[in-house]
Amino acid sequence: MLRITIEERAGATTVALAGRLAGPWVDELARSWESLITTRSAESIRVRLDAVSFIDDAGKALLRTVHARGASLAAAGCMTRAIVEEITRIVRS
Repeated sequence: MLRITIEERAGATTVALAGRLAGPWVDELARSWESLITTRSAESIRVRLDAVSFIDDAGKALLRTVHARGASLAAAGCMTRAIVEEITRIVRS
């Protein structure tokens, strides 16, 4: 299960994820992402992964796409921080 919470603040949007970014939940996040970027700039979106417990390969691919399109990624846990570092390193290369 994945919980997606969207918080709006003065020109910035935070998408907080909690649970597993895997399987059908990757598609759900992709739909939410596409909906968000129809009404705001991707650069104004921050994706928080603090409460994510697992990310499968499809989830990592989606996060790479989201980051490549301009959103920032943030994480607190060891696993999610390592994934964010890997994604941002790949996108910068």
